[in-house]
Amino acid sequence: MAGRISRTDIDEVRQRTNIADIIGQHVTLKSAGIGSLKGLCPFHDERSPSFHVRPQLGYYHCFGCGEGGDVFTFLQKMDHVSFSEAVEQMAARIGYTLHYEDGGPDRRAQGQRVRILQANEAAQAWFAAQLNTPDAEIARAELTRRDFDREAAAHFSIGYAPKGWSGLHDHLRQQGFSDQELIEAGLLSQGQRGVYDRFRGRLIWPIVDVTSRTIGFGARRLFDDDQGPKYLNTPETPVYHKAKVLYGLDLAKRAIAKKRQVVIVEGYTDVMACHLAGLDTAVATCGTAFGAGHIEVIRRILSDDASKPAEVIFTFDPDEAGQKAALRAFADEQRFVAQTYVALAPDGLDPSDLRMKRGDQAVRSMIDAKVPLFEFAMRQVIARFDLNTVEGRVQALHQAAPMVAQMRNRSLRPGYARVLAGLVGVDPDEAMRAVRAVGSRASQQPERAHELQPPAEDQAPAAQPEVHVRDLARGSAQALREIQLAEVLLQSPDLCEPALRERVQQLPVNEHRLREVLTALFSDADYAGDTNRIERVIEQLPAHLRPLAGELAMTDLPVGTGAEAAAYARDLLTRYVIDRVTQRARELLGRLSRESASAPPEQVRNVQRMLVELETERRALQDSIA
Repeated sequence: MAGRISRTDIDEVRQRTNIADIIGQHVTLKSAGIGSLKGLCPFHDERSPSFHVRPQLGYYHCFGCGEGGDVFTFLQKMDHVSFSEAVEQMAARIGYTLHYEDGGPDRRAQGQRVRILQANEAAQAWFAAQLNTPDAEIARAELTRRDFDREAAAHFSIGYAPKGWSGLHDHLRQQGFSDQELIEAGLLSQGQRGVYDRFRGRLIWPIVDVTSRTIGFGARRLFDDDQGPKYLNTPETPVYHKAKVLYGLDLAKRAIAKKRQVVIVEGYTDVMACHLAGLDTAVATCGTAFGAGHIEVIRRILSDDASKPAEVIFTFDPDEAGQKAALRAFADEQRFVAQTYVALAPDGLDPSDLRMKRGDQAVRSMIDAKVPLFEFAMRQVIARFDLNTVEGRVQALHQAAPMVAQMRNRSLRPGYARVLAGLVGVDPDEAMRAVRAVGSRASQQPERAHELQPPAEDQAPAAQPEVHVRDLARGSAQALREIQLAEVLLQSPDLCEPALRERVQQLPVNEHRLREVLTALFSDADYAGDTNRIERVIEQLPAHLRPLAGELAMTDLPVGTGAEAAAYARDLLTRYVIDRVTQRARELLGRLSRESASAPPEQVRNVQRMLVELETERRALQDSIA
């Protein structure tokens, strides 16, 4: 098991990476003043750019939707990878060797993964080139028959594996790959007479992960004398695990995240048909049933948000196998914080055949006509029984009632109990009693929560609303000055003399949310020299205050750089100290006037001495900015 990446390496990779270069691959950035870039936010629709990037700080923030973070956060959200994967991706980009704590990964395994990925990339390029050769006429004819043109083939990087036994092997050996590496990649098979190409005489679909790396292949039989299966996939390898692989995810991931919808189809051509028909959220499993591993991948992209439930739409064949697949999907439905549906094509057609026979609109209409997965699964269960008999109706009711009782959204249970009553042909009260009886028995048993199962809606903890700069100002001059103070200290603390910064740290901050931000900043004694201070501050803050810290770190200061900026920072901090000193002096004067008659002489002298010290400090500060 891989250990954690060392914090030193994380900071080093972040510092060596130009965040503007990475974000610039996805967003057109333009200058927005000294040290600031601006563009249209990739995380929400907008017409006027509110997405800011500060390369010197290594941070981005959108003032429209509140998204913000460093380069790793950006990669996590755009490519839907884990934090560790984002760090590893950037380390590989700059050629930096990471070190791991708590054991760390197997170095041989790391090298093996790299070679497999390199072999797959080389194989993909070779397959794509073979599609244009005279021998691939049968492959091109099959694509044409399925109504896929050259542009579609190029978009999905489709290739062709010639019938020969060693074409790919010979090519990759010339590229420097060993037989063992190619066997480990699943590109070669081992026979009694030696190694040979695994894929021969087939159409090839590369299977690409969310980080745009080719991890395997799917291949369709083309020739009648091919005795192999109709579809042949890459076997399990160190980079390809079919239980967690979804074909088309690399093309669909951004649309899935943006539209909060995913369409699960059953084959490679179905994915192509959906995308070409305008359903760019379609993905497919690769030679295995849809299961928990796929759910984990999809949930990471959709991101659980009970306030904005996503849609997971399954397409199943209407035959017995399709019905079984639907019931398996329903068994896993509780793992989603999403609304689940089933879309069935007319006449038992799959999306690819439907598009061929009836066009793109028919594919879109199939998805529009989706029905809730729960209702579909309940109908499948009830259909097993003879509802013309009392015994059949009772059995159907007892089989379907637990499905209603287990619904995550309790508010829907009464309504579906009535649906159940209508489908079975019993009184609604009888159906409701059956549902309640199941729920009563379940409540008497220890609850077993699945590790992926989200909390019920009525049990979800209430999140505190996000805090933004606009929530703090409210026309208060004091709040505005504290906001400006936090902006300078977060963005450019090195512009201020250490003694002045230290004096500011000793003074109170009235706005409690700003106080939390500055407390997190000051927790690092060397925050002025810490190039990763923004990330450290945000890590320490509760979720509802992170947008506030991001805005404070990204708001453009009203000056440029150099002497002008230093003068602005010095003036701002000095005036803040003067204000606080003056306020403290007023408080002491009031105390002196109230207590001078009754307080002990020594206490009065102490107050007078503090007043003199404060006045001396105030004058000195005033002279420094005069």
